[in-house]
Amino acid sequence: MPALPLDPRNPAHPLDPVTPPAAALPGLDELLAGAHVVSLPMRVKFRGILQREALLLRGPLGWGEFGPFPEYEDAEASRWLAAAVEAGWSGFPAPLRDSIPVNATVPAVPADRVPEVLARFGRVDAVKVKVAERGQSLNDDAARVAAVREVLPDAAIRVDANGGWDVAEAVTALTRLAAVGLEYAEQPAPDIAGLAEVRRQLRASGVPVLIAADESVRKEDDPLKVARAGAADLIVVKTAPLGGVRRALNIVAQAGLPAVVSSALDTSVGIRAGLALAAALPELPYACGLGTVSLLAADVTQDSLVPDDGAIALRDVRPAPELLAEHAASPERRHWWLDRLRRVHAVLAGSSAP
Repeated sequence: MPALPLDPRNPAHPLDPVTPPAAALPGLDELLAGAHVVSLPMRVKFRGILQREALLLRGPLGWGEFGPFPEYEDAEASRWLAAAVEAGWSGFPAPLRDSIPVNATVPAVPADRVPEVLARFGRVDAVKVKVAERGQSLNDDAARVAAVREVLPDAAIRVDANGGWDVAEAVTALTRLAAVGLEYAEQPAPDIAGLAEVRRQLRASGVPVLIAADESVRKEDDPLKVARAGAADLIVVKTAPLGGVRRALNIVAQAGLPAVVSSALDTSVGIRAGLALAAALPELPYACGLGTVSLLAADVTQDSLVPDDGAIALRDVRPAPELLAEHAASPERRHWWLDRLRRVHAVLAGSSAP
């Protein structure tokens, strides 16, 4: 297993598995002073939404993004705020690479829309296809995956079920989808026990599909349970839900499994943090799911972090004032996000909201 990353404040000591080094949490007034709430239109429905809202924070070292989905409780959202503070107030670890290979992402669209979606990503060597969408069937999934294979006969294809199947459904679906050649299946069952059983049954049947854990890494109280249970061949890590780049690096090091860095439907500000994680990992064996700005119909910068020839160059992002103004959320939604920021800041500070 790789050695734990060292705490830069005290290089003699490895990071602990929960709390990464960070600048002191800024005061609430400081965060509010540099807060911008944006609402960006989506090109296609993704995670059931057509508008992506996020709260951007301007810090002394750069910009951070606080964008937990509305259904997340404050305790879970506090990790996202920790990641935003790291980006703006602590900065990122030194990179080991300056270009990050990325996959295209195909939402749960009808098969005839697949060429249109893929065209937005340019040349790519890997594609993630959403499956197990509520209200759709395995036939829909199979048609979508087959359409990707037809457009990109040589690409690595991975599917993402977001825990939408039970064990029997997952085994049936992956056995069928494996016919087109799958690199791996992401979160085919909702929990660790389910992942382990799907993995066991596929191997017993000789179905060559690797299992990747996503939600089971970031939603567990102990993200390392996946590795201990032998429930996955690799893990998907997202900077914001895990609490920042340093904490994610720590989790990957302790898990001892290959990692794929993915996004949480971020603006380019959030993608910059994901790129920082991918750039700092000792090994990066898979293309990352960081090309999702292409799913947005607008962004907060004129120089969006989108793929070029299958990769994104590591560079900093500065939101454009005119775009922040153009895509500012409504007064009601701004109030909702700022109120959420106040509550989550209190959680992160270890105190109760006033």
